[in-house]
Amino acid sequence: VALERGDKAAARRAAERGIAAAERSVALRPNVAEHHRILGTLCGQVIPASPLLSIKYGRCATNSVRRALELDPKLAEAYLSQGVGNYYLPASFGGGVELAIRDFRKAIELNPQLAEAHLWLGLALRKAGKHAEARAALERSLELNPRRIWARQQLEKTPAK
Repeated sequence: VALERGDKAAARRAAERGIAAAERSVALRPNVAEHHRILGTLCGQVIPASPLLSIKYGRCATNSVRRALELDPKLAEAYLSQGVGNYYLPASFGGGVELAIRDFRKAIELNPQLAEAHLWLGLALRKAGKHAEARAALERSLELNPRRIWARQQLEKTPAK
């Protein structure tokens, strides 16, 4: 929420507090995929708030989400987290929109009710210039979670064609 409101300092503080708690969770139960996924997601959330820390937190995000998928290859939320990372990571650094689309589709395959995966699929499809598909994905996200304001805003920004 802080990032969406433009408060990068608050976003960084919140993510770093979460990282400390997630690291404790991983230390206590290292074989729980969801703990690794949460740690990776939080590490990834520091980057837009503080790009200078992208190397440190980018490595944490990538390694933690990768570990989550090793522990549970059917964890839809881990594919969602990996997709968000690939969405923001340029193709020249091993990411890109096509990889993100693949990850979001895998998350949806594993859990068709995961509204966030539909939302991010819509964003990635829009970035790829596939506007009709993007609108359909965003509409599905809103069907699953009609209270998600950001999804509604993204749908409004997405051309019909």
